[in-house]
Amino acid sequence: MTARQSLAPYAALCGFVLLLAALFGVAYAAGSAAGPVSPGLHRSGGGPGSDGGSGGGMDGMPGMGH
Repeated sequence: MTARQSLAPYAALCGFVLLLAALFGVAYAAGSAAGPVSPGLHRSGGGPGSDGGSGGGMDGMPGMGH
């Protein structure tokens, strides 16, 4: 077995990691350039469990007792 054959899996792994990092960078740049998806959308209350918002529940669904 030569040194070239023993390094082949590591070279493939490094290539895959570099490709993954490049794709992540491109996706992040595209998302930053696009801006927010819904600029007018804001939270109506505090954080989770603060009971400051509507809770996102669907009142009136049959079989869902409180």
